[in-house]
Amino acid sequence: MTPSIPILPTTSVGSFPKPDYLKRARAQASRGEIKEKKLRELEERATREWIHFQEEIGIDILVDGEMYRDDMVTYFAETLKGFEISGLVRSYGNRYYRKPVVVDEIKRAKPVTVEWFQFAQHLTKKPVKGMLTGPYTIMDWSFNEYYRDRRELTLALAEVIHEEAVDLEKAGAQYIQIDEPAISVRPEELPLAIEAMKIATRGLRAKTITHICYGDFQKIYPDLLEIPVDQIDLELSNSEFDLLALFKRYPFTKEIGLGVIDVHSHVVETKDQVKERIERALDVFRPEQIYVDPDCGLKTREVQEAKDKLRVMVEATKEIRKKLEMASLNR
Repeated sequence: MTPSIPILPTTSVGSFPKPDYLKRARAQASRGEIKEKKLRELEERATREWIHFQEEIGIDILVDGEMYRDDMVTYFAETLKGFEISGLVRSYGNRYYRKPVVVDEIKRAKPVTVEWFQFAQHLTKKPVKGMLTGPYTIMDWSFNEYYRDRRELTLALAEVIHEEAVDLEKAGAQYIQIDEPAISVRPEELPLAIEAMKIATRGLRAKTITHICYGDFQKIYPDLLEIPVDQIDLELSNSEFDLLALFKRYPFTKEIGLGVIDVHSHVVETKDQVKERIERALDVFRPEQIYVDPDCGLKTREVQEAKDKLRVMVEATKEIRKKLEMASLNR
């Protein structure tokens, strides 16, 4: 039986840092020094460890941590038909990824994420999110050498992401997150991203979420609310919650994934800092609108650092939750 979800549910955006033994194994596998079977065993071990940790600290909606992925776009391109993978391209700072190249019609020959979702979900009775990269972001972060234009490629990708989402739902996913970090980069293409998400989420009964981070939201809000998902997950801590002023002027009508942990800082937040951030959000949102999580994926942090940040997040949320429950009883 799936545990009930409390008010102010805690979760994560998706990625966690890989333990050192897995980093070494992935490097060895890339050089042909260990077999894929051995790498898979270590990816499964790391996934078990992260599921166990999330349960230990009391996170409500779990993620598998993406121990089997490097880049969020290249991972899908390596499985979908129609892609080739180019050399390394700089994304930001000293981080690089192998940029996909679309050279033929995009098709999904087999499920991309379902097997890993099932593996993680079988480790826990709590819900585990199905995690997908959105069609607009895959398009924007790829070279296009086949389709006529950006729209045609985006909509083709939307169809295969829809197929994957349907299979995740059939496999038991109650939450399906479709990440679209590129949406905020080109405000003029927001209608295209919305059109693609309508295709990707078509007919789904699972709760749908999209994660968008680090953009100029002043230019795409409130039109952002037209994205056809139940919840929009946003970074707020890194920008010192400045979006709250915008949401006060134009009410946020969906659920919000509330980023209360800065994933680009090595500093571990105090419990009081996180509680203050949640309380500020409660001045703008109804409690039932809020899901509490970090700003973005935690893969850029060290393992212990990420664990410390998540532990503080959960402890702070539990205290605010208790405070809300007490206030409700005293009414």
